[in-house]
Amino acid sequence: MPMTPAGWRQAVVAVATVLGVVVTARLGLWQLDRAAQKQALQTALETRAAMPELPAASLARSAGDAEPQFQRRIRLVGEWVPSATVFLENRQMHGQPGFFVVTPLKLAGQPDAVLVQRGWAPRDLRDRLIVPAVPTPAGPVEVWGHVAAPPGRLFDFAGAAASGPIRQNLDVPALASELGLPLRPLSLVQTDGSPAAAGDGLRRDWPAPAVDIQKHHGYAFQWFALCALMTGLYVWFQLVRPRIPRHDA
Repeated sequence: MPMTPAGWRQAVVAVATVLGVVVTARLGLWQLDRAAQKQALQTALETRAAMPELPAASLARSAGDAEPQFQRRIRLVGEWVPSATVFLENRQMHGQPGFFVVTPLKLAGQPDAVLVQRGWAPRDLRDRLIVPAVPTPAGPVEVWGHVAAPPGRLFDFAGAAASGPIRQNLDVPALASELGLPLRPLSLVQTDGSPAAAGDGLRRDWPAPAVDIQKHHGYAFQWFALCALMTGLYVWFQLVRPRIPRHDA
């Protein structure tokens, strides 16, 4: 018996609803899985931060070995490369615009260097091309901090400088080539109390690493809500409402 137009319409609605429910439910589960992954990462970072200091000789030389060391405390000895200091602009601390000051540290007894995120300094609101004077002593220094990824990238605005002391972002391999000095694929986030931090005038109220767990929970709720809405609408309009007796006047 051929299907009537009404029957075809009901079938299409049923198939579309099933597909929508399956897709939205799967997306909700995927967001929950991402939240679980981020929670595991957060736990790992907190665990690493509580571990004993990482020996300087164990500092990673490759990107693959660097990630498991993020948040580990470490002390490094070396010499600043002051001519290579970079001021990363459009960085905020407590809502105030300024620079992250980054200087390579030539490691003692090693052929390479590590980028040190030394701290934050406010910018001159009258002239954006003026950089703060940051004392950078010559000779050996001891830097305390924790291992981290290279400075985070921001959106590259049109005309943003890729060279010079003021930059929007840092590309580690490009900077290493520019300096003629190998750089480790990581950075050191300097903390207060470090001998190298004394008297430099920089602020180091570094925010805790953000892993955005709540964001994924929020997305999961939205997908599950949409899934429930489609299910409820189908049940009401296709199953319940047609069975309600109509009382025509």
